[in-house]
Amino acid sequence: MIDKLNKDRSDADTEPFALRKFLKPARDFEVWCFALIFFCTTTVTYSFSFFLPIVLRDNMGFSVAASQCLVAPPYVLAAMLIYATSWVGDRYKVRGWVLVFNTLVGLTGLPIMAFHGNPNVRLFGAFLGVAGANSSVPGTMAYQANNIRGQWKRAFCSATLVGGGGIGGIAGSLIFRSQDAPGYLYGFIGTIVANCVVLITVGVLTLVFRRRNKLADEGKIVIEGLQGFRYTL
Repeated sequence: MIDKLNKDRSDADTEPFALRKFLKPARDFEVWCFALIFFCTTTVTYSFSFFLPIVLRDNMGFSVAASQCLVAPPYVLAAMLIYATSWVGDRYKVRGWVLVFNTLVGLTGLPIMAFHGNPNVRLFGAFLGVAGANSSVPGTMAYQANNIRGQWKRAFCSATLVGGGGIGGIAGSLIFRSQDAPGYLYGFIGTIVANCVVLITVGVLTLVFRRRNKLADEGKIVIEGLQGFRYTL
């Protein structure tokens, strides 16, 4: 495994800790973009984890027992989408586009949940919303992991990513407020906006990475300090 990692990015061997090396990646804007993407993604995933049974009961009119039972099936679809999109990402060596697809799945489901008149159709929207959001979690991790190198940059980026995800958990626990029941309009708007921020951020990173890859192909820059390294779009 060490040999494979070194062949891929030449950063698997242990380096002595230096605070300057650890903090140096804080100057790279893509590091904070990854954290922002994960923050927005976990805001949505945690909001579903905390509030989906309540939304099913108050917003869609299902009984308490039915609401508890109906929470599980959307996560089965999420697992299937996670495996499918992960396979596609590995097979075709794409990350950002997979993340865009997952986010669009979620963005399709959330407005259906929020605004459709039929509760059964809104339940279908919950399937899409849960599947899209949860599929974006491993998608974001892979997107970040493929586009950084260096042991201490990886350590710093892991810290910011986990931190962003933790803050997203706090936001997700607050976004569906009891005073907004039964429609929870502001909660749905918040989760929709979070998905839109993910799309915009991935779009910006794609443009930047594509430009840097082109400059590297022309021999004008060396990406991440390694000759031959290219960003995964």
